[in-house]
Amino acid sequence: MTYATLMVHLQPGRSNVAVLAWARRLAGSFNAAVVGIAATQPMPMAVGDGLMAADLYELSRDEMTGEVGQAEAEFRSALAPTVTDLSWRSASLMTSLPDYMAREMRSADLLLTGVDASDYFDNMRRVDTTDLIMRAGRPVLLVPALAETPRMDRMMIGWKDTRETRRAVVDALPLLRMAAHVTLAEVRGEATRAEGDSRLADVAVWLARHGVDAECVSSPPGGDDATVLFALGQDRGIDITVAGAYGHSRLREWALGGVTRDLLVSGQRCSLVSH
Repeated sequence: MTYATLMVHLQPGRSNVAVLAWARRLAGSFNAAVVGIAATQPMPMAVGDGLMAADLYELSRDEMTGEVGQAEAEFRSALAPTVTDLSWRSASLMTSLPDYMAREMRSADLLLTGVDASDYFDNMRRVDTTDLIMRAGRPVLLVPALAETPRMDRMMIGWKDTRETRRAVVDALPLLRMAAHVTLAEVRGEATRAEGDSRLADVAVWLARHGVDAECVSSPPGGDDATVLFALGQDRGIDITVAGAYGHSRLREWALGGVTRDLLVSGQRCSLVSH
């Protein structure tokens, strides 16, 4: 298994330095083609009980078009020197941006997208990360704005014995094989210790058969799984966390049943998630 085609999502109107750095690194590692993609949703014509003036709508649309053009230029400037197989897709939509992105994922193995809480309410440019993960049908690598230097030496699997986590680990195998150290971590109580040790041992053996040597670590609950895993990742200098994503997207709750986006993408740590 490898990543033959990467899709990298660029957000118009902002810097995409970090996600492009990761796309360049992964494309080189896997000799992969890279598809750049951007989508916008111009200001709607209907506002409250009235209609927005046509010239204001045209201004919004033209601004978005210019920003998408700048994003494409940024994409090609960052990747063209080292990646030979590049292509670009973009759209201006009045419908759901995550739906468009998910449909385009039919042509890629892995989606890379930047995450920045500062633009959370900019729905004209921002593709809702949670909705995108739920609909993509492909693994998604979340790249924080501060993660401008791609590192993948130390990876952690946040294990939970669910379909979503099993799927995420399979999807992450190409990256896990590249890591110098892999931690297989589970948060659980003492009452399930023996059963949990057996679970982790099964996963570790399976990983070893795929060329991944993993250290098994269990940790007792400490308020919530997010806090425990975040602290564990900090202590071990983890570069990428692998997790299953599940739950209803409207609840803004995914990955290990409540590990929030803020914890998964904080600092310089990336996360690979699958649903």
